[in-house]
Amino acid sequence: MKTRILAFLFTAFLPAFARAADAKPNFLLIVADDLNSRDLGFTGNKDIHTPNIDKLRSDGIWLRNMYDPASTCSPTRHALYTGLDCIRSGAYPNHTRAYDGTKSMFTYFKGLGYRVGLQAKEHVGPKPTFPYEYISPNQDDFEAFGGFVNRDKSQPWLAVYASHDPHSPWDRGPKKLYDPAKLTVPPYLHDNEVTRKLLAAYYAEISSLDRQVGALLKILADSGQAENTLVMFVSEQGSSFPYGGKWSVYDNGIHSATVVRWPGKVKPGSTNDAMMEYLDVPPTFLAAVGEDPAKIDTGCPDATGYRGFDGKSFLEVLLGKSDHLRDVVFAQHTTVGIIGFKQPYPMRSARDVRYKYIRNLMPENTYEIGGIHKGQPLDSWKEDAKEDPALAKRIDWLYHRPGDELYDLEKDPLETDNLAANPDFAAIKQRLSDQMDAWMKQQGDKGIATEKNARSRQGKGDGGDE
Repeated sequence: MKTRILAFLFTAFLPAFARAADAKPNFLLIVADDLNSRDLGFTGNKDIHTPNIDKLRSDGIWLRNMYDPASTCSPTRHALYTGLDCIRSGAYPNHTRAYDGTKSMFTYFKGLGYRVGLQAKEHVGPKPTFPYEYISPNQDDFEAFGGFVNRDKSQPWLAVYASHDPHSPWDRGPKKLYDPAKLTVPPYLHDNEVTRKLLAAYYAEISSLDRQVGALLKILADSGQAENTLVMFVSEQGSSFPYGGKWSVYDNGIHSATVVRWPGKVKPGSTNDAMMEYLDVPPTFLAAVGEDPAKIDTGCPDATGYRGFDGKSFLEVLLGKSDHLRDVVFAQHTTVGIIGFKQPYPMRSARDVRYKYIRNLMPENTYEIGGIHKGQPLDSWKEDAKEDPALAKRIDWLYHRPGDELYDLEKDPLETDNLAANPDFAAIKQRLSDQMDAWMKQQGDKGIATEKNARSRQGKGDGGDE
């Protein structure tokens, strides 16, 4: 009798078990906006209140060497969604668009029967490249997000929640949490009253972002789909403080705080130091549903005619089967077309696990844009610099840099000691320079000519802010 009952139960529920085993995972990609990777609780900032993001980290894997191939919002997002480097896709200045015919992960997953959507910040184009349902322009419309997630539980989905926080102006979030006088000012910032007040406001918006993450994860849990959903959080590029990272290729600008939670697949509380880039995300998501990224036609050829991804799948890293993906990561920054720019000041970087080489292609020019070179806190720094020669020198570096920079990131993580002219590091500099040259050739990057052509790659429905 007992045997017959067990057999009945097994037969009755086998289809459900099979469906669960065969179910395609959902994907929730949470993208911050102008958040320095150092400014979260789990990355070591003791002043920050980010309990929801910290909990997500403890429930998943911290990918400690994720890098952004650009340091402005629009190129970052194009790379993250297309799996292509910025110059190859055409999306390399800010307020940009990809070449017509380019595809994105929204294209691929929609073709696989997924419901695909994006909420809040867009800043990508053209529309045919990104065929997502626009869930809501309002980042706090969690009812709309819940409606998307729960609409049809038989259909898998991919959603991007692209917050506007903590992008300036810093006017949201629980300001009472942060007393400017009690904050520890990061060493890359100048400590004065103006900096402290702005830092407190910036931190409040980070806590606003954390509240959003908590709301999203609650909706997912309440929907009953959390166990079958890969959740990924990325911090985007650095903050808009001078030396906060945005508009540069220093690590403050291209190093991303990244965590992935995937129940039953990713080991909770784990870490991995494999070097990877944002453009590795689409191939990884495709590999996670059994697709072969190597067979994908991205719709965008590189300089050799190759039409596949620049990105690589790091699925084996997520599953704990590998601790290596890339030897070198690359990044570029284009100033032409940025609000308030004065002269072209193109930057390229090549970074391995320890060293970074930066090439400033037009060092004879003055680097000046509206973001880090105008207003506060820089005006207050300039006033203080009248009595502080070291600060004056640091401010001048915001405007004038040599053609070559080289940093030992193990000994100098804030990139303040330029070793480019040191003969002891000549071989390292040459190796990274050669690798940069090969990457630029593959991308079709003409250097100064590419920089000067940047305005032709702007406009046409990109949406979003600076």
